[in-house]
Amino acid sequence: MATDDDATLRNFANGQALQKKKPVSRASSRKGRSTSTKKTRNASPKSKIRTPAQAANWDKVEDVVFKPNIGPQTAFLSAAEREVLYGGAAGGGKSMAMLADPLRYIQNPSFVGLLLRRTNDELRELVFKSRELYPQIIPNIKWSEKRMEWSVPNGGRLWMSYLDREDDVLRYQGQAFTWVGFDELTQWANPYPWNYMRSRLRSTDPNMPIYLRATSNPGGPGHIWVKKMFVDPAPYGKAFWATDIETGEPMVYPPGHSRAGQFLFKRRFIPAKLMDNPYLYDTGEYETNLLSLPEHQRRQLLEGDWDIAEGAAFPEFNRYDHVIEPFDIPQNWTRFRACDYGYGSYSAVLWFAVAPDGQLIVYRELYVQKVLATDLADMILQIEEKDGPVRYGVLDSSCWHNRGDTGPSLAEQMIAKGCRWRPSDRSKGARVASKNEIHRRLQKDDFTEKPRLAFFANCTNTVAQLPSIPVDKKNPEDVDTNAEDHLYDALRYGVMTRPRHATWGDGKYNTAQYTPVDATFGY
Repeated sequence: MATDDDATLRNFANGQALQKKKPVSRASSRKGRSTSTKKTRNASPKSKIRTPAQAANWDKVEDVVFKPNIGPQTAFLSAAEREVLYGGAAGGGKSMAMLADPLRYIQNPSFVGLLLRRTNDELRELVFKSRELYPQIIPNIKWSEKRMEWSVPNGGRLWMSYLDREDDVLRYQGQAFTWVGFDELTQWANPYPWNYMRSRLRSTDPNMPIYLRATSNPGGPGHIWVKKMFVDPAPYGKAFWATDIETGEPMVYPPGHSRAGQFLFKRRFIPAKLMDNPYLYDTGEYETNLLSLPEHQRRQLLEGDWDIAEGAAFPEFNRYDHVIEPFDIPQNWTRFRACDYGYGSYSAVLWFAVAPDGQLIVYRELYVQKVLATDLADMILQIEEKDGPVRYGVLDSSCWHNRGDTGPSLAEQMIAKGCRWRPSDRSKGARVASKNEIHRRLQKDDFTEKPRLAFFANCTNTVAQLPSIPVDKKNPEDVDTNAEDHLYDALRYGVMTRPRHATWGDGKYNTAQYTPVDATFGY
């Protein structure tokens, strides 16, 4: 059965404001005192939250203590996913949202929350803000300096603490929480504290969900693992099933479990920008400070760019310019694919389409490990069944090498399956030339004002790896080959094939009149 508290939680989750307590004069209090008033005084306190009908006149009627900004801040406060990161530019309103989020549930007696910072000094700022905010929103909420805890009579509790060292999480061994928040998550160098505190989440109240929440700017000691966990797996703002950050595979219930094979829970990354916070953005002063920073810091703190990295080979890559929403590729567009094969490492396959204006679009990726060449050929052909004609494929030329045996090469095995390829260019200087070509295509065309190379948002591994791949310190004209570069290799094989849009007919080819020169290779 729905309660008033349930309605309160739903209203706040939908972004309505929290109102400041309106003082009542002694005269009016005595004049209107009654039995019902006394009963109300003894009842459990409720925060000053109004119905949507009253919301239209809030600003005119009384002062507003906190009203979520339209956009990412409201999305964070209404998110239903188990784990959510609200991260991006400085000044986007992240810390205020983190303080407001537990107030959705704190009047439920089953609520036990924990809000964390990396150090005690950093925690002090959150405590100051909460002591300014909470008493104005919830009557009779109490703060205990000794326990570092907010508590509501007949309601829940919210602890505020810090984790300076990894083993500090063991202080909470055996304890249970329904809500845990990490402010500035990238300040933790590895995911151990996050993963451990997930094990502390539990609730026996069906009306009390469990949540793990975080805010953060890009950069910091934990940038890489936070990016892998929240930013890379899915397009910005979209929920996704939680993945293992080592393998990238969705986590599922194990064999033998009653839910074997089902996904565990969902995550979501909500990006923040300075302009999302009009109270800070409209003055222009803070933006001026951020604009004065070096490019690396400016892109992280002003633009909320998670893709920028020190020593990156392609710093011009920008997710907002180079990543586009998927659409149906017209049949008359030239399509082709490129592949970098590996068994012990990874096999990377990219599919390309050439738009009429010459823009090259990577519209699909396949990134798998421990797959035989023949099985990979079957996978590719199955994926392409509904694509229409794929004009050609280019494969790492080392796949044609005989590796000490007398049998067919890897390329020949795939071609025998009907998955035809031609060898990539591995001549001297090809690596440098292909890197330069990627640089050229990442630039915007003067006429179309669009980048010459774009990626569908569903190519999550490529979008994650390309901006992170580092320059070779010994040869700045090439990338570091010790980095994860399989998708990069497939990309450079593709861009070096001189792709052109079909300029005749409808892009369909009369294969009945075509006789290949080499029956084995198919060309």
